[in-house]
Amino acid sequence: MGGEQFELEEDRDGPLELLQSLRSKATELLIREEWEESIKVYTEFIDLSRRQLSSTGGSDPDPDSIAKLRRSLCLALCNRAEARARLRDFLEAMRDCDQALEIEKTHFKTLLCKGKVLLGLSKYSLALECFKTALLDPQASDNLETVTVYMEKCKKLEFQAKTGAFDLSDWILSGFRGRCPELAEFTGLIEIKKSELSGRGLFATKNIVAGTLILVTKAVAIERGILGNGESGEKAQLIMWKNFVEEVTESVRKCGRTRRLVSALSTGQDEDNLEIPEISLFRPDEAFETCGDSKQSLDTEKLLSILDVNSLVEDAVSAKVMGRNKEYYGVGLWTLASFINHSCIPNARRLHVGDYAIVHASRDIKAGEEISFAYFDVLSPLEKRKEMAESWGFCCGCSRCKFESLLYVTNQEIRELEMGLERGVDAGHAVYMVEEGMKRWKVKGKDKGLLRASYWGVYDEIYNSERLMKRWGRKIPTVEVVVDSISDVSGSDERLLKMAVEGMVKKNGGCSNIVEMEKILKLGKGVYGKVVSKKKAMKTLLGLE
Repeated sequence: MGGEQFELEEDRDGPLELLQSLRSKATELLIREEWEESIKVYTEFIDLSRRQLSSTGGSDPDPDSIAKLRRSLCLALCNRAEARARLRDFLEAMRDCDQALEIEKTHFKTLLCKGKVLLGLSKYSLALECFKTALLDPQASDNLETVTVYMEKCKKLEFQAKTGAFDLSDWILSGFRGRCPELAEFTGLIEIKKSELSGRGLFATKNIVAGTLILVTKAVAIERGILGNGESGEKAQLIMWKNFVEEVTESVRKCGRTRRLVSALSTGQDEDNLEIPEISLFRPDEAFETCGDSKQSLDTEKLLSILDVNSLVEDAVSAKVMGRNKEYYGVGLWTLASFINHSCIPNARRLHVGDYAIVHASRDIKAGEEISFAYFDVLSPLEKRKEMAESWGFCCGCSRCKFESLLYVTNQEIRELEMGLERGVDAGHAVYMVEEGMKRWKVKGKDKGLLRASYWGVYDEIYNSERLMKRWGRKIPTVEVVVDSISDVSGSDERLLKMAVEGMVKKNGGCSNIVEMEKILKLGKGVYGKVVSKKKAMKTLLGLE
């Protein structure tokens, strides 16, 4: 970095001597990765170089000296772009690259820098064109391997972005060794519409099969840390939140597109009158945006409201952290994923890989159906879910809550069951009461799965107790029946998956039944998605390898 240098001729007046000094200082700062300081010194060098070039307009300049000065200016713009890119000031980095390429249109180092910036902005085809053009520079022959690696990366990411063909299997089988896989941003068959659940939401435009990828999106900003217990943990969380807000503020200030995306998110006020943005706004544009002031920012109060409503944590009920991130508590802002509302019968889950959120269907989704997460534990009774929804600042109006509310109002037995659970009634007796009650209450089909989900706690207790199973086992449904009915309505859940795996192991004495294994792998796709395509990788995640 900064290794390409040109010697400038000195004259009696000393400007070129000053240029030489500035350039050496800036290069040293760049090598030491002191990005902000190097930008300041490169700016001095660039301004002085331009004044020197301008002052030669009326004289009879030495062509060789002018050519050297122009090459030095080109390199300085490229190096300043590199430093700005490291600080994620991509728009200014692009401007520097374009100005450098006006001086030398096939300048290798500038094209390499511009290609990397475009890659960071998820503009894969434009980045590929940059790397192809870089091959025209004579320097490319000494850096052919580097350019080839970047070109292959562009092709791979562009293919992912167009097809949604992601596969994390090899990374999983390696034990998550090395860096996280590089992922493209991807938007599947979805649109943004007004939601009956709350404000606006994401909706499927086509039928989506369980496990299918819905979207992959990179965080605007993310903050991670290890939280302690008690007061120290709370303090650490406050510091993380402060750092996170500063990161988002800086991202919004530096990039006009990011500012528009964040501005499109809800502040939690006047939800019914919010504008419905086009889904295309959240797809990286093919053409690079150079217009607009890149140094604007959102009103601080509005930004804090947006982050309060839309930030996601990596350890959420509907999330699974992959790789080294799982050791940390993380909070981030993923703009498109922020439109996904809560439902007590969720149909989507997400994986967190590096700075990316991968959202997939946790059960089959019909065209026109809203995509939803579980913001809290939906394997809980109605009253408990109401309390949790209230702590989130909303009242859930999903079809499950409506069904159970009506049943609760009209059915004395349900209320008695609730009181019995509060008093610590025997789990086997509680499950028996639920199952027998559903026959009398004429609860059929998928509604059975809803009630079983609400009383998951007692089902879990009885299936994990040999004593209770000996007494009640013949009077209640099998593990497989209960797991299937719950996952059918509320999507796959790690606890359901774990119970299915343990049930299969107990039943078959550690040997796997092919039919049962296929059912478990299907459940696994609901939890982890089809991005885990190899059976061996899925079995590794399930502890079956």
